[in-house]
Amino acid sequence: MCEMFDLVYFSSVSENTKRFVDKLDPNAIRIPIKTEEAAEFVHNRDSVLVVPTYGGGNDTSTVPKQVIKFLNNPANRQHIKAVIAGGNTNFGAHFCKAGDLVAEKLGVPVLYKFEITGTPEDVSEVKERLAKLWQTKS
Repeated sequence: MCEMFDLVYFSSVSENTKRFVDKLDPNAIRIPIKTEEAAEFVHNRDSVLVVPTYGGGNDTSTVPKQVIKFLNNPANRQHIKAVIAGGNTNFGAHFCKAGDLVAEKLGVPVLYKFEITGTPEDVSEVKERLAKLWQTKS
């Protein structure tokens, strides 16, 4: 689907984020679940990061530790061109907060926000936005 950017994502064992990403690009690259493996994981191609929101928006646990470990590597950070955020509307004002935090830290846009595993409309919209992002970066 996305020859222009890789999709790099984190999904816990619940696999909600994975189910959404699989609808976008079955060849997406998953950040390892084990924290120590995530710290060693390097991806050297331009990417859009898909990140779920944890902890109901509690700022100390909002971004999964594995994503933090992945982004601690400058080589990984430099290749992230945008963020897609997952969340749960039950989190209220903290819906998709992890995406906001990561995008702000990296100075990249939040391309889209989806709930849990996303809807067919979310998938269509994300595909369109990824195509537009590619056009602006090429």
